[in-house]
Amino acid sequence: MRWTLKEAGDQQKIEQLADDLAVDQPIASLLVQRGIETFEEAKAFFRPSLDDLHDPFLMQDMQKGIERIEKAIAAQENILVFGDYDVDGTAAVSLVSSYLKSYYPNIAIYIPDRYQEGYGISYQGIDFAEDNEFSLIIALDCGIKAIEKVAYAKEKGIDFIICDHHRPGDELPKAVAVLDPKRDDCKYPYDELCGCGVGFKLVQALAFRRGQTTDDLQEYLDLVATAIAADIVPITGENRILTYYGLERINTAPRLGIKAIIDQLNKPKLSITDVVFIIAPRINAAGRMKHGNHAVELLTSDDLEEALEFARAIETYNTSRRDLDKLITKEALQQIEINGEQKNFTSVVYQEDWHKGVIGIVASRLTETYYRPTLVFTKNGEKLAASARSVSGFDIYNALERCSDTIEQFGGHKYAAGLTLLPENYRAFKEKFETVVKDTIPKELRSPEIKIDQEIEMADITPKFYRVLRQFGPFGPKNMKPVFLVRNVFDTGYARPVGADESHLKLKITDSHYSFDAIGFGLGNYCEPLKNRQPFDCVFTIEENVWNGKVSLQLNVKDIKVQV
Repeated sequence: MRWTLKEAGDQQKIEQLADDLAVDQPIASLLVQRGIETFEEAKAFFRPSLDDLHDPFLMQDMQKGIERIEKAIAAQENILVFGDYDVDGTAAVSLVSSYLKSYYPNIAIYIPDRYQEGYGISYQGIDFAEDNEFSLIIALDCGIKAIEKVAYAKEKGIDFIICDHHRPGDELPKAVAVLDPKRDDCKYPYDELCGCGVGFKLVQALAFRRGQTTDDLQEYLDLVATAIAADIVPITGENRILTYYGLERINTAPRLGIKAIIDQLNKPKLSITDVVFIIAPRINAAGRMKHGNHAVELLTSDDLEEALEFARAIETYNTSRRDLDKLITKEALQQIEINGEQKNFTSVVYQEDWHKGVIGIVASRLTETYYRPTLVFTKNGEKLAASARSVSGFDIYNALERCSDTIEQFGGHKYAAGLTLLPENYRAFKEKFETVVKDTIPKELRSPEIKIDQEIEMADITPKFYRVLRQFGPFGPKNMKPVFLVRNVFDTGYARPVGADESHLKLKITDSHYSFDAIGFGLGNYCEPLKNRQPFDCVFTIEENVWNGKVSLQLNVKDIKVQV
């Protein structure tokens, strides 16, 4: 495990900010590392405000999109809200369709079938629109590369408004409006929105034209926060504001569908981590195991009994999904060993009967095991479909672009993508992908890295310090929970392995003056070296631990280096 200590930043700026905010220098240093250098910037960071959201009309084509929707409503046209089957897509469809339905009845939704239609806009969906007399389709979290499909719809007299956040290709679809902050010609100030976030900007623009304010849209922010968390986009700028208020909504007045999930958890307050690992997988499970329509029905339900019924069904799907991903992960790991590919630069595996709904999860599991770019393939009709996952710092989208002569279709992000190819091209793709990664991945990216925000002393860890740290949340990409380093500490003799398989470590860390309870998940093998008070350095985050009603600070240890 590589330890990388981040640069502290400009010392003069740190000292000035510490004075202006009346905080200790470690706090000011953390802020400067995050690009927050003035009192006003710190105020905006610690007190997120909906007033700081950008004007939606700054987004390229927003005016055109809004005018087309208003024209459709005036002419009593049928509008189809179309979205991907993952959390981001189903949340976006739930948000836009429920807002439009609040004042216009001729709205329907369409989620493509993961297995019959695949990712994104489908010909089947366009045919459905034609058969049911829809003249406008609003596509959410997909469509930025659907050039032929948008042209196909146009021939049938169906217009498209595309709301996407994926990277565009060289050519844009000929839609009435293409809303994507990653467009080269889009001057929108923030380009890290998720698909549901772009959908929210569309709704925000519609609301402004109807005399409403952003405050009137707070009921939709639980959907936006869930999508942001699930899609692993940066928790910076607008995303952080939307997540902050969305999380507040989830904990105080969530929509019935999310409440139905929460009611089964017995947790008084949910963090962004809970949204990522508890709420999002259950919404995703509907699309993975059956159909994304189930997720939209859950998220738009206005009947608690109905919502509870959907939530129970999704809980069943989620349990099935967990069992399935464990089985397929085991089979995939065995395949790598049988093929003697443990020392490869990539993991590329395929089995035709693997469930398409869980191959993304399996790809993530394999990446955790071998720490290298990974693709998991399964059979999908006449083609092979794959989910791709990368490692920190390596752009898997660019690597796939260099293999495009062997691929039918692909799309996605720097760290996650999806693709299809013809069965006869699988071997050629696998060999080329291995070569591309081998030739382009820097040596340092081939082993996991812990990025350390700063080195501190045990004396710095106080309740006040933690109270300020907590206000850095919600945490997520580009605003991660601060990771600290302390050197030359030792265990008080308390160290012991814990957990069913004794793979975790419980200890008490001290520098002879200050002591803190600590837990190290997966670090049980360090128990013996620490028992004899051997000095060590360790990296950790700080958290609150509640035990028998007593609240104390605890160190969550990420790694240990025993001094020799």
